Amino acid sequence: MLFVLSPAKNLNETDPAPIKKYTQADLLQESELLMQQLSRLAPQQLAELMHVSDKIALLNAERNAAWQLPFTPDNAKQAVYMFNGDVYEGLNAATLSPTQTDYLQNHVRLLSGLYGLLRPLDLIQPYRLEMGTPFANSRGKNLYEFWGGRITELLNQTLEAADSRILINLASQEYFKSVQTKALNARLITPVFKDEKNGQFKIISFYAKRARGLMVRYAAEHCITDPEQLKNFDSEGYVFHPASSSEQEWVFIREQQSH
Repeated sequence: MLFVLSPAKNLNETDPAPIKKYTQADLLQESELLMQQLSRLAPQQLAELMHVSDKIALLNAERNAAWQLPFTPDNAKQAVYMFNGDVYEGLNAATLSPTQTDYLQNHVRLLSGLYGLLRPLDLIQPYRLEMGTPFANSRGKNLYEFWGGRITELLNQTLEAADSRILINLASQEYFKSVQTKALNARLITPVFKDEKNGQFKIISFYAKRARGLMVRYAAEHCITDPEQLKNFDSEGYVFHPASSSEQEWVFIREQQSH
């Protein structure tokens, strides 16, 4: 069983990683090729491409200029500790035990516009390149064309090596579009998290993102290898809702908290 998550735009570059162990990303040569092209863009071009402020564009132009291989713990940081958005706050990987961290490394993969597919402990240098960015490159008009079947091939290799045929999709639509599902040698399960608002259950982005991280943490804490056990997920008040669920889409709901 393998989980896939989206990365985060927010990065934690200041806090040191809580563990020394690290790995190198499988697709770093592809990342280097992409960065060679990305680093040619001036801050103003980045601002227009990514629809970000001049300040953020300048920061990322500087990051692109500084990006270089090889990655070491002195110039890079493990991805699961670098990413710092809602998903990763729910996951809170820095507080997991060594055994639980090993579980993450074996059972979780992070999709990335620049790095393709990452293990949690793969070293990365700071960047911003969302998968949906229409960045024209040597392979096509966007990042989906740049990555082509490479991410899917690596997922299939990972699943085969683990003798597993189940992929739990906890990534956003933007990122999961980089996976060619028809070529994927796995059963796909997509958990969906809904919160009660005004008497109706809806996907509320902030809560749903956090819940994705919470589910991965729950799996690591309970060392889950059978997806059926995920139906017991109950972190922060979520419960599995069979009536709303299908074989492919598992719905978890949370009732409105009374104050």
